[in-house]
Formats: sequence, structure tokens, C-alpha cells
Amino acid sequence: MTPEDLVAHYALEPIPREGGLFRRTWAGPELPDGRPQGSAIVVLLTSDDFSALHRLPSDEIWHFYLGDPLELLLLAPDGTSRTAVLGPRLLDGQHIQFTVPAGTWMGARVVRGGSWTFFGCTMAPGFTYEGYEHGDLAELTARYPSEAARIAQLCRP
Repeated sequence: MTPEDLVAHYALEPIPREGGLFRRTWAGPELPDGRPQGSAIVVLLTSDDFSALHRLPSDEIWHFYLGDPLELLLLAPDGTSRTAVLGPRLLDGQHIQFTVPAGTWMGARVVRGGSWTFFGCTMAPGFTYEGYEHGDLAELTARYPSEAARIAQLCRP
């Protein structure tokens, strides 16, 4: 399996602003407010791209599927930060499934030395572009100064 195989099989397209290639694989019935009850996507990230820092109004569950591990930077509303690694080495602290709490800034990239990763994200209620908040470099580095270097690597205009 190669990244090109995944792009062809899933007809992956660029994720607006955030980065990576994706395909929505499921959306539940519509709620009264117009959002789907839930949604799921698959995402391909290569070592020359990243998932830009962003936050969402609902919890988002990340699922590791194939390829190299994925490093996920998390900036919590209380000012703390942490890193989670999605990958197959569960006994070494990697996760095959990880929940990012609502309101947490998140950004991800393939671990150093890796070339690509294939993962999925699930939300309930489902994702809408209206709920997506794109990270601002100046604001995030001011709020989380200890992570300034990593934030700079995971922000795009």
C-alpha cells in the first residue's frame, strides 16, 4: 500500500486550510440545526505536509490506520500542552485511538523520519466548516510560549 494507492482508492482531495488529503466517509442524519448527527473522515498526511493547528466545538476522535506514527500537539484551554502519538506501538505509549476534547487546539504531522500516515477522525455531532477555528500564530505563541517553536511549524495563514 502506498500513499498514491490510498489517494486513488478513496479519491482523496485537499483539506481546505488545514492541510492533508481527505474524504468524508460517513455523515449521519441532519440535526435541527443543520449539522449531521455524526461524521467520519479518512486523512492522508505526508512528511512534507501537516495538519494545521485548529480547534473544534465538539470532541474529535482520531484513529490510526496505516503508515508511520502521527505526532499530535494539543494545546488545552487551561494553558497546558501535551503531545500524543498515534501509531501501532501500543505498549510504547502510542495510541490507535485518541480523543481530543472540545475546544483544544490540535495540530499534527508525521513523526520525524517517517514518510506518511493514514488516519481517521470521527465527531458527534458531526463536523461543519462553521465550527472549524483556524489557529493564529501570534495568538497561539502568546498563549503557549513554551510551545512557540512547534506552534510555528504547525500554523499556516
